[in-house]
Amino acid sequence: MYPRTTDMEEMKRRCRPATLAFYAYWDSKRLRPDGSRRRMPARADIDPAEMVPWLPHIQLLDVFHNPRRLVYRLVGETDVAFRGYNPTGQSIDEGHIGFSASATHRNYELVVDHRLPVYDYAEHVSRSGFLHNQECLLLPLSDDDDIVNMVITFAQVDVD
Repeated sequence: MYPRTTDMEEMKRRCRPATLAFYAYWDSKRLRPDGSRRRMPARADIDPAEMVPWLPHIQLLDVFHNPRRLVYRLVGETDVAFRGYNPTGQSIDEGHIGFSASATHRNYELVVDHRLPVYDYAEHVSRSGFLHNQECLLLPLSDDDDIVNMVITFAQVDVD
């Protein structure tokens, strides 16, 4: 079975403290001024100045619909080092990492089509040939709380 979950209670039991803190930040941005909660925040709710500790671990992807296409807008230093190159401007078809293209697409399908956070944890062999333990949290962003127009990810990678 592929190591992913959309159950955030399971994610909280498994994840590292920085991943949990990033999730809590995203979750806090879902609150409306009246105290009600949206399914997901908008990109405008995410303030880079508040995210300084997490920036090296962030990816931001634009989501285009009809036809579906996800394009890396911003890729943090951690992910660039793990990959061995910077995929900014590439689609996930061109620049994905993971077990397979289909596994990567399934993660993004859950985030975009079902508006769910996805926690992905696994071991990967990078282009450098080193085994890495990684965890990645993929979170939806939406301007209208209905159509996901961006995905923000937070990834931590350890070299074994």
